[in-house]
Amino acid sequence: MLKRILILSALSQGAAYAEIPESIKVPEGYVAVLTAHAKGDQIYQCSVNEGQYSWQTLAPDAKLFDDHGAIIGNHRAGPLWEYKEGSRVLGRVLKKIDQTPGSGIAWLLVEVVSHEGDGLFANVRFINRINTQGGLPPVSACDANHLGSEKRIAYTADYIFYGR
Repeated sequence: MLKRILILSALSQGAAYAEIPESIKVPEGYVAVLTAHAKGDQIYQCSVNEGQYSWQTLAPDAKLFDDHGAIIGNHRAGPLWEYKEGSRVLGRVLKKIDQTPGSGIAWLLVEVVSHEGDGLFANVRFINRINTQGGLPPVSACDANHLGSEKRIAYTADYIFYGR
């Protein structure tokens, strides 16, 4: 069964429904405390592993927006989310699914593994990334001539932060 949640999109300035698949749903007892729209880049680096060249995810670099389009935080390497009053969380991906293959990066269930600050994020325990657009690995060559080079790929997504 899919969980229906109302997601406010800063880009559309309107409501959009997203179905949260069971496989990335947060555990029972947690409620959404914030929904933020992210707009920024996924940063990839050309790497070699066992003789195979490929673009590997290096870090996100995005701003978080509220439903009125105001910047309320940042999302960067870690993965780390920072709220405007200074609280921050560091997460680790528990599960991911390709919801829109070919058009957007995977949807995620993230578990918070550390907190900093006493603000809004102090009690956040899980995060969903949904409604992704863009951010897929570069289609340009990754070979010995490009080893170590970085590419920034634009993406948008909605992040839902859950606490008790």
